[in-house]
Amino acid sequence: MELSVWLAFFAASWAISISPGAGAVAAMSAGLNHGFLRGYITTIGLILGIWTQVIIVGVGLGTIVATSSLAFGVIKWLGAGYLIWLGISQFRAPSMPLDVPADGVGTTNVTARRMILRGWVINAVNPKGTIFLLAVVPHFIDPTQALWPQYFIIGATIGFTDLVVMGGYTALASRVLRALKSPAHIGTLNRVFGSMFVVAGTLLATIQRAAADTH
Repeated sequence: MELSVWLAFFAASWAISISPGAGAVAAMSAGLNHGFLRGYITTIGLILGIWTQVIIVGVGLGTIVATSSLAFGVIKWLGAGYLIWLGISQFRAPSMPLDVPADGVGTTNVTARRMILRGWVINAVNPKGTIFLLAVVPHFIDPTQALWPQYFIIGATIGFTDLVVMGGYTALASRVLRALKSPAHIGTLNRVFGSMFVVAGTLLATIQRAAADTH
């Protein structure tokens, strides 16, 4: 991949990462519930999820997902259902202020593995991400060159921008957490983030396969 092409994709990656979506909601929710350092673990799962999407597109399965009604529908409803379930869980979370010490690590019973898995599912089971990659990535791929090195660069670039951007979302939410000590305030934020997950899941459920037919 030529430097000029990579720089163009690097700029596009920032727009992709910053744009609001389920990943941003997940990062902020993690920061709210666990503090910055522990909440940032969710970002690892989010990056693994987007790398899964890159691999899917790279091996050609993305085209199947985008053109097959059955495959698209199964993945779409799995993703939508999971986001809505996360929203309901967040909505019903206890309204207890989290004790976040100076090092930014909040006390929690949720394991790191579970947080990573949650982030992975959010980004991996999302046909919108597959369609987006199908629409954008081909513009930066040189078909006359080896494909896998180019997909590796693309995955690494998206991973880097997500590390920075999702870290910012997590930090923002954790700073809000430090300022809130009232159970009523925490309960309100739980309902806000829960509703955002439900909205993200609902929007995902409305995506039509026809969106992929234009690319």
